[in-house]
Amino acid sequence: MRKQIPVESLQKGMYVIELDRPWLETPFVYQGFPIHTEVQIKVLKKYCKTVYIETEKEYVLNSDTDIKRMKSAGPQAGNVAQTEFMGTTVYTNRLTVEEEMVNAEKILGECVEAVNESFSRLHATGELDSVTAKEAVTGMTNSIERNADAMMLLYQIKKRGAYEFHRALDTSILMMTFARFLQLTKEQLELVGLAGMFLDIGKVKLPDELLRKKELLKPAEYAIIKRHVAYSLDYINATPGIPEGLSDIVAQHHERQDGSGYPHGLRGEEITMLAAMAGLVDTFSALTSARPYAEQLSPSNALSYLYKQKGRFFPEALVEQFIQCIGIYPVGSVVEMNTGEVAIVIAQNLVRRLQPRVMIILDRDRKPMRTQLILDLVKAPRATPEEAYKIRRTLPKDALPINPEDFFI
Repeated sequence: MRKQIPVESLQKGMYVIELDRPWLETPFVYQGFPIHTEVQIKVLKKYCKTVYIETEKEYVLNSDTDIKRMKSAGPQAGNVAQTEFMGTTVYTNRLTVEEEMVNAEKILGECVEAVNESFSRLHATGELDSVTAKEAVTGMTNSIERNADAMMLLYQIKKRGAYEFHRALDTSILMMTFARFLQLTKEQLELVGLAGMFLDIGKVKLPDELLRKKELLKPAEYAIIKRHVAYSLDYINATPGIPEGLSDIVAQHHERQDGSGYPHGLRGEEITMLAAMAGLVDTFSALTSARPYAEQLSPSNALSYLYKQKGRFFPEALVEQFIQCIGIYPVGSVVEMNTGEVAIVIAQNLVRRLQPRVMIILDRDRKPMRTQLILDLVKAPRATPEEAYKIRRTLPKDALPINPEDFFI
């Protein structure tokens, strides 16, 4: 439940979900945060007369203490570190996720063909086709600009193909979605989208047996794997029409804040902001993909891992922003409701991340629904007269007895 109160009545422990003025007119980066300090209250008094707070404890995803800490780790008001990554481009959803899905399906289909063609050419001739890749990224950028959830949802339910192929698309879409959340310019969206597609192209020159190896790599083998950054840069530098700044992103995306990364052991501010973004997104994509050498993690467990590494491998504020962007229940997640029914998350709620929009696709007996029910959990739709719909837990996508595409395509 939400309640409007005067700012003077705020106390530590309360969770602010809405202000009496636009968030962008205040120093607060996150749209929704818990009150931890008197400094936050002081700044709120400067900008607002009243705020809305959450009066009921929100449902916890699972017992993972890191997820709980993510929910409670609100920003400090006016903290420069929290705002240094934010741009000034304001995006609004010009279409609903359902409306944009029509456009996104066509765009993604064309993009899959274009990227497949580019990778095939790279394998066959050693030449990078930047023109085809840029056209594909432009189409995806336009869709993500209109509504970021539609492309994310569509790709998650259609994800298939060779590891290197789907990882390139996955990273590209995630990079553009994150850049939009950070309010970067459209030109920057296209730049990071193209960079995401080209991050690991140098791996085509590595021995396949190393890339597919299930056992822990020996030091000499790992040294060979790390060469893919230089190989990627060779392809990029030899390709005309590559946007300025792209090579820096690719060159630094394996560098880490504490200097433990490669190839040059850069640390802190020596790593560009867009490269840090790329490293963060690339790690999330790898953790949530089916890998030959490690277990595939759920999005929530991957976010938990990243949360533990904030300030060590990646900038603290950037990790917190990424968690805000992806949400505890990322678009495309399969979730079990408190009714026993199964749903797919189709859109985020930027203010209350634990209450996304979902489409119920299976009844409590795990049988397909004849008519799918779309619920906006922030509106507290009723499952029974006494109880509202809530998410009980996430489910592995491969456990579904149906193909999610049947409900969207």
